[in-house]
Amino acid sequence: MNGSFEGDGSALIFLGTGCSSAVPNAMCLIQKSESPCHVCSQSLSIPPDRNRNYRGNTSLFIDYYCQSDGKHKYIQIDVGKTFREQVLLWFTLHNIPQVDSIILTHEHADAVLGLDDIRAVQPFSPTNDIDPTPIFVTQFAMDRKTLRFTLGDFEGDLRSRILLRWRRCRRRIRLKKLKEGQKVRRVTQLDWRVIEEDCDKPFVASDLSFTPLPVSSVELVIHVSLLDLCPETQILFMPLVMHGADYVCFGFIFGEKSIVAYISDVSRFPLSTEYVISKSGGGQLDLLILDTLYKTGSHNTHLCFPQTLETIKRLSPKRALLIGMTHEFDHHQDNEFLEEWSKR
Repeated sequence: MNGSFEGDGSALIFLGTGCSSAVPNAMCLIQKSESPCHVCSQSLSIPPDRNRNYRGNTSLFIDYYCQSDGKHKYIQIDVGKTFREQVLLWFTLHNIPQVDSIILTHEHADAVLGLDDIRAVQPFSPTNDIDPTPIFVTQFAMDRKTLRFTLGDFEGDLRSRILLRWRRCRRRIRLKKLKEGQKVRRVTQLDWRVIEEDCDKPFVASDLSFTPLPVSSVELVIHVSLLDLCPETQILFMPLVMHGADYVCFGFIFGEKSIVAYISDVSRFPLSTEYVISKSGGGQLDLLILDTLYKTGSHNTHLCFPQTLETIKRLSPKRALLIGMTHEFDHHQDNEFLEEWSKR
């Protein structure tokens, strides 16, 4: 799904709107049941580009038209486990030629494990002689087990090999004198840039300004859907949100003519963040893109449907889109419910 705009030509493209295990859930397809999962079964008969229930790891792509130089800049938010598939599906469909900058919301597997495949959208050089792609991340994320390959879950030689592989990936490769007969291996070239968790210290990614925001009454009809059109992209702000009891994850606020908040992984909002994105605080959002994992109940690291709807009511955006969904959600049926819910 993408939202394109007349005039400056900026657009947002949702590369993925699913959970970490993605949709369809492989278990539903390989473990037969007397009552097969309707959402996952669709994946076998409807092509992904026409199936709203086919959802990769949550990821947002910003096609930013820079008015100062008249060029498009391409910014990728999160590079998860399904990134290569998303490139094949959506980069080809939308004629996306490259990625100019990467921003990570956090360092979990569904946000970083596709980084090795970034080389597919970088200029080709058999000797790695290219400019590395800037990748922006907080010091907190960098310190979490060198971008958290969950090394604590592994022991001995396997742990060492995972750590070594990540260290090779995370730094810019320095060309060394090769031994006789040795060939250069082409690998992803990344330029790691640590950003401050301070609203007074903005940073720029591909000519787009980002400002970090550290965190822990007219009657309105809120239009809510699982996926819809997004407004113009220009200037971005970045609030922190909680992804579990004590884990901080980043969200983003951006736009001038239209204000958009993108929050992909959240279990609760610190008061400072909620103030910034609420109608009664920092001002009404034109669009809120918000996490919702399961259809019922609650979860320790994500909002689920009941909490998501409560949050939308509390924040009062003009429109909301839901992302991060499991196979419990049927795009078409649940949008019918949300259309009625929005009118209440």
